Amino acid sequence: MSPAERIADAVSKIVAAELARQAWLQARDDRFEVAPGRRLHLYERVIGFAEKPLIEQVLTLHKGNQSHAALALGINRNTLRKKMRAHGIGT
Repeated sequence: MSPAERIADAVSKIVAAELARQAWLQARDDRFEVAPGRRLHLYERVIGFAEKPLIEQVLTLHKGNQSHAALALGINRNTLRKKMRAHGIGT
């Protein structure tokens, strides 16, 4: 399995698990409130759940090379670095 196929497989599993969890949460509690008047939408929840492990996996596949990892993710290296800081990756 190529690195790109492994990444796609990992992302598919993460997203599927999160969508199943969200469906359960919504059935249990239809609000998704994180603070009074502040709703965390499904997109934000899925991205928050999936982004960190995805970045970590891609960095591992590229042996820590941020330029190669950013290219594989289809984002700018500076954007990758910003996301790494936000998730506490490599600090």
